[in-house]
Amino acid sequence: MVAVWVGAATALAFAVAGREKGPIPEETVLAAEKLREQAQRGGRADEWVRRLTDEVGPRLTGSAGDQLAGPWSASLMKSLGFTNVRLEPVRARSWMRLKESAEVIAPSRQPLVLTALGGSVSTPEGGIEAPVVAVPSLAALGELVANDPEYCRGKIVFFNQRMTRGREEMSGYGTSVPVRLHGAARAARAGAAAVLIRSIGTSNNRYAHTGQLRYENEASKIPAAALSNPDADLLERLVAGSHPVRVRLEIQTRSLEEVETANVVGEIPGRGAPEEIVVLSGHIDSWDLGTGAIDDGAGCALAIESARLIGEMPRKPLRTLRVVLFANEENGLAGGTEYAKRHASEIARHVAAIEADSGTGRPVGIGWNGGASGRPIMRALSELLVPLSAQKTFEGGYGGADLSPLGPTDLPLFGLRQDVSTYFDFHHTANDTFDKIEPVALRKATAALAVWAYVMADLPAPFPRGRLEKKQGEK
Repeated sequence: MVAVWVGAATALAFAVAGREKGPIPEETVLAAEKLREQAQRGGRADEWVRRLTDEVGPRLTGSAGDQLAGPWSASLMKSLGFTNVRLEPVRARSWMRLKESAEVIAPSRQPLVLTALGGSVSTPEGGIEAPVVAVPSLAALGELVANDPEYCRGKIVFFNQRMTRGREEMSGYGTSVPVRLHGAARAARAGAAAVLIRSIGTSNNRYAHTGQLRYENEASKIPAAALSNPDADLLERLVAGSHPVRVRLEIQTRSLEEVETANVVGEIPGRGAPEEIVVLSGHIDSWDLGTGAIDDGAGCALAIESARLIGEMPRKPLRTLRVVLFANEENGLAGGTEYAKRHASEIARHVAAIEADSGTGRPVGIGWNGGASGRPIMRALSELLVPLSAQKTFEGGYGGADLSPLGPTDLPLFGLRQDVSTYFDFHHTANDTFDKIEPVALRKATAALAVWAYVMADLPAPFPRGRLEKKQGEK
């Protein structure tokens, strides 16, 4: 036994001596490598997603699932050995759908699969029946109305903008989502009766994609809904035909000014500088149509599992890992806003924060925004992620929606980047359920997040604060 131990120690010494000294200490590198392998062999993130979706279900702010999610998550963290576990109250607006239906009345009668956009007002009792006009974009609507101020008046405006599929970025979503956010307000200004949009998603299945809209104070509020892509295709063909198209739409919703929900917080204390904090986060709320498995049960599970694995290591990192499961990301961002406000006095003791909110796909890299002198650390970190094929680094951004309220601070913000080629087939739809979880990919994502967390929490000096300068030509 002694001879074996000495041999192993000698081999380790040679391994350490054989590496060039870099910005990440060798003992941190060795621990991160062991953590990376352990996460791939024994990660349990898929188990936490399964339990969340099966035992809690949908978690829209103010719903029964939302009220259950906080205590459920806190109980899980306590059972896994987290310390200082607590619910931090958040006040947020609540909205819920009660009834939604639509059908083409002319030139033929056909039912439409659709879903109300988050925050939509109701139609008048009995619904709305009106002619349909199709426009390809917000810009096109502006041009059409400028040429004919009566173009939309009293009609249902159908925004027919298709989303493109991406693999390692969400640019297709970013390009398309303004229609969902602003379409109802823009059409209302032009006198429209209601809005239908093509779902902001990439699936050809007959599932409609919900998401929050934004009304404008100076414009009237009109009902708005998203059509499944096959039904949007149908409406596109009908409008392109030679006969006028009429649709009947009925939506019933209810809004509450304020309800109480909560951010869920739990910690793995650091061994040497426990007062300094590295945040791992996802958002615990979800839309009501599915069970929020990929958005963002997966992100919550990644944060919890990464911290759990690190907590079981013989050599804990210097700093404390704080897992934060944010409330109300989907329809208000109240959780992220409240966290920034509540913890403003201790942001100086925060070292770094990362968000996981890209589903279940394999990791491809880390996005980051901090002091420019952190680039050597990011290069060294990317080398640790090569065995996961997750070595890419992306400069800029704000880490994630829940971390965006921390943007005005100089706290370094990070985001876990994953393969999102199928993410928007399920995102914000009734098809976002546990069967979409990919256990092997999720274990790799856990490994990537855990390596990042361990390195950030164990650097001799904190990651450099600040913000990267925008590159020439960058908006």
